[in-house]
Amino acid sequence: MSYEAKFRVWRGDAGEGELRDYTVEVNEGEVVLDIIHRLQATQAPDLAVRWNCKAGKCGSCSAEINGMPRLMCMTRMSTFAPDETVTVTPVRTFPVIRDLVTDVSFNYEKARQIPSFDPGDTKPGEFRMQQVDVERSQEFRKCIECFLCNNVCHVIRDHEENKPGFAGPRYLMRIAELEMHPADTADRRAIAQEDHGLGFCNITKCCTEVCPEHIKITDNALIPMKERVVGRRYDPVVWLGSKLGIVRKGQDTPSA
Repeated sequence: MSYEAKFRVWRGDAGEGELRDYTVEVNEGEVVLDIIHRLQATQAPDLAVRWNCKAGKCGSCSAEINGMPRLMCMTRMSTFAPDETVTVTPVRTFPVIRDLVTDVSFNYEKARQIPSFDPGDTKPGEFRMQQVDVERSQEFRKCIECFLCNNVCHVIRDHEENKPGFAGPRYLMRIAELEMHPADTADRRAIAQEDHGLGFCNITKCCTEVCPEHIKITDNALIPMKERVVGRRYDPVVWLGSKLGIVRKGQDTPSA
């Protein structure tokens, strides 16, 4: 069964733009990305849109659909009433290049600022991990880097001036992943707090709500990382131990 759906799509570039109305055919089982592709093929061949896998695993087709940050390839048209106007706009936090395509280079710049995994002098095959530690890191590795979490984080969405000092949920989660890894020898608590703005996060959980991989970013990464930072900075015994160099990574922190 097919029907005609009303779409309102953002058209423009970094300078200016507007929402334009279209009427597009919809077939049973289709997703928003299908309709955007049909729109390109039939009415707007110059419409710019970023996509790749169409399977919810590359994170490329992030957009805001009726005001909700989502993946276009994972948003079924059956979600909306047949007479409902579906509005598709680019994600708000990053600069528009053209139409639905935004410049997300901010995220890759933050990624380069995070020191990589550091196993110290451990040789391959020498280290053994408990299954609970494997599972804890594995959740964070499900991230497809759609950047919807960074898009909804009001610290940078509403305050452009915070971008230089705040990595956003995606890369604070990366720091937490490395900090919680028992084979990583680096102490990343100071990096998280002082270089990447962990203290700006007020744990509203908006990042968790939009994650298409259902990663519990706030509960399992950001809050535990905050606990570790607090333990390092404000526990007098831990502070003295760190000054004397007698406390190893992880011994002064609550389990997360």
